[in-house]
Order: sequence, then structure tokens, then C-alpha cells
Amino acid sequence: MAESKSRILIANRGEIAVRILRACRWLGHEFVCVVTEADRDSGHAALALAEGGERSLYRISSYHDANEILAVADAAECAAVHPGYGFFAEDFRFARRVTLRDRPMRFIGPSWWLIRDLGDKINTKRLARRLGVPTIPGSDRPVYDEMEAEEIAAGLFAFQAKQGVANGQILVKASAGGGGMGIEEVGDPAQFRRAFRRVRSYALRHFQDEGVLIEQRIQDFNHIEVQILGERQGGDIVHFGTRNCSIQSPGRQKRVEVAPGFAPGEIDYAFDAARVLEEVVAHSLAMAREVAYDSVGTWEWIVTPRGEPFLMEVNTRIQVENGVSTAISRLRGEPAPDLVGEQIRLALGESLGYGQEDISFEGVGIEYRIVAEKPENRFAPQSGRIERFVVPEHPWLTVHTHLPRDRAYEVPTDFDPNLALGIVWGRNLAEARQRGERFLSEVTLEGLTTAGESWCGNLNYLRRKTADILRF
Repeated sequence: MAESKSRILIANRGEIAVRILRACRWLGHEFVCVVTEADRDSGHAALALAEGGERSLYRISSYHDANEILAVADAAECAAVHPGYGFFAEDFRFARRVTLRDRPMRFIGPSWWLIRDLGDKINTKRLARRLGVPTIPGSDRPVYDEMEAEEIAAGLFAFQAKQGVANGQILVKASAGGGGMGIEEVGDPAQFRRAFRRVRSYALRHFQDEGVLIEQRIQDFNHIEVQILGERQGGDIVHFGTRNCSIQSPGRQKRVEVAPGFAPGEIDYAFDAARVLEEVVAHSLAMAREVAYDSVGTWEWIVTPRGEPFLMEVNTRIQVENGVSTAISRLRGEPAPDLVGEQIRLALGESLGYGQEDISFEGVGIEYRIVAEKPENRFAPQSGRIERFVVPEHPWLTVHTHLPRDRAYEVPTDFDPNLALGIVWGRNLAEARQRGERFLSEVTLEGLTTAGESWCGNLNYLRRKTADILRF
């Protein structure tokens, strides 16, 4: 049964905390935010005070301290916890603790066992293979033994050589990792052992699991995602289309996301792009239904230049880029509801209230991540003082940011240097690109970095990359 009014702890910061707060207000729920001293200037803290008063904001020492987070939840008498993304979003132990403790609360995300099972890349690969879903060639169980790992690597290098792949490469991944963390590329068999040891050590430190996944490196791929939403208790499961997230930093951090994943009517591909999108959606839905997925989630794919799709992983959380999927989605002909709000609504016991037949898609959406970084210096993060941040207002533009508009902002070095998300919509790819370029040219970002340089961030990089959108 749905809860008519709940108090929700927002266990995150920055832009996603702002989005969750606004979704709570839209749904009629109370909220409680947390903030650290290093983050005191963040707009999410100011908004919490403005919208909910002093009882809606608690000071904490760390966003990573589960005991402190739950102590705030108890003190504020919260009925649910929303982890956002990062921090505890994909920590099944935290989700289990929230729901099974002496004073249980709702965890606004998938059931903890789904986070556990789908968060393990190897378990996900086994499930996919059992359902006939194509996966990247490589190991399908955690590898701990160095000799076994070297045998698998040697087999993958030999397989690529037989395919005529010059300078073949493999990926060594922490099996419990995600978001591009704990991954190394190896192109020289002689360097494999060192890479394996580094990743295994990284996995133990960050994920408490030394398990390693070894896969063939697919060259020149496009990164395609399928946005899934499921009800609790094995209810209905729908999708909100596809995204293309191929424009990334060298560290595999996404910078531009586009929905839908391809534009077959405007770009010529060497394969049937519409068919590939239909295929990855069907495979993703089949897996989601098999496990009775019950929240927002993303199935991530690699598509080769020949149109071969391979499942990469499943992200069991809300994502930075879910808003670009909403931008192109229509529910019974009207703009689709915010997926953060839908995630909250379903977690608190409401039914979906619509089916796949009620969802349609219109136009093209582009999401730009404005980041305090220097792309020309290997995307090194920047810190300093932003004196003025102004974004334009257009009916086709949505901007999410935690930067205050009425005062200066010291960019903290404690967190990812994300500044804002800009989501533009166009009736087609050409119009979306044009509007994207206009948006980026109209952004005002002024101040000085700690290096004494004028602020620019990655705005010029995003402008240059706009021409590459949806192309191999």
C-alpha cells in the first residue's frame, strides 16, 4: 500500500540531492538533507533550508559513514532513505541494513538482493548467457588465481589474433566494480600479470572482494544504455528507451549522453541501427523480468561498428543521465514524469499505473555534463572559486545544478568536480545539436581556479564534441 506522506532522508549531495528534494516536494513528501563542512556552500544545503527550514538539514562529517547517515535518519524520524548515485547507491549491505534493522525504513532503490546479484558482473554475465543474451567473450566467474587468469588472457589474445585483430587488447576488471572504476586495459601479454595484481588489490580495497573479470577489449564501440523501470512485488516492468553514452573522458567517465541511442533516419550506419536498438531493449527487458527487477535501473551495452551488441553490465541505481531519457519520453502523449519521482513513488508502494503501450518517444535529447576539469590536461580536476554561474532559459532546456546563483562558490576537492547538467531537446538530431551549441555558448562561468586561470571547465570540449554525437 502506498504511503500518503513520508519523510525521506536524502543520503547524497550536490545536483542529485537537489533533484531528489524537488521530487519529494512534487510528490508531497517531507525530506531531510545532509551536508559536510567541505560542502557547506553547496546549493542543495541552501535549498533544503529554504524549502524545509533548519530541521531539514543535518551536518555530518562524511557522506561515506553509514552509522552517521542512519543516526540522522533516526533523529529525524525518516521512513525512507534515498541514496542517489554513488556513495551507498549500489551497496547491497547498506540497503539490507536499512530495510532489516530494528527500526526498518524503505530503501529507495532496488531490493538489496537485486543490487547484490546484478552488481556482480560475473553473476550478471551468467544470467545473460543462460537467457541467450550476447555478452563480451571472457570469464564468467570471479578469477582469483594468477595462473588461471594468465591462461584466460592468453586464450583471448589468441582468439583476437585468429579474428585478424591487430594489436589485440583485453580488459581486467574488478568484478564487483562499476562506473568505470577498477578497470585496466592490457595490450601486451607480458604486462598482464602486473595489471591483474593491481586490479585485484584495488578490488579488495574498494569492494572487499578480490574477484577479477577478464574480457576481450572491443574496439571502436558505441556505449548504449536501456532505461528500465519496475514495480515492487514482481509487478510490471517498462522501458524508457535508449541512450548513447559514447562520448567519455579517458577515464571512462561520461560527458555527453544522447537519447535515443542511434539516429538511423539522419545518420547512415553500416548496420540496421533500429533493429539493434530493438534487440538490446528486448534483451534488457527479458533479464529484468527474469529477476523481477523492482526500481529504476540501466542495462549497459557495447555495440561494435558491425552492429554486434554485447551486454556490459547492469547499474542498479538512478543515474546522472536518466533525465535525458525523460526528455524524449511521453506518457499518453504528455511529457513523461521525472524518473527520480517515479523511483520514489514505486519504492513507497504505489503501483506503476501505466504500461509500455502508454509510453512513446519524440525527438532527440542531449545531456551535457559541465565539469570542473581541464580536458587538455588529461581531464585533470580543477578547484578554485566560481564567482558567477549563469545559464540561459529556454523552453527546450533543463539545467540541474547545485551551484548557488546568488553568491560565489568554492569548488571542493573532496568530491567529483561536477558542476551542472544541461539537457536540451530538439525535434530531430540537427535541431538538438543546434540548440546544444547555443546552450553551451550562452553559459556564463566566471572566476579563478587555484592555478590563477579563468574558469572555463570543459565547455569548449563539449562544444567540439557536439559534432560527434551518435557517430562511430
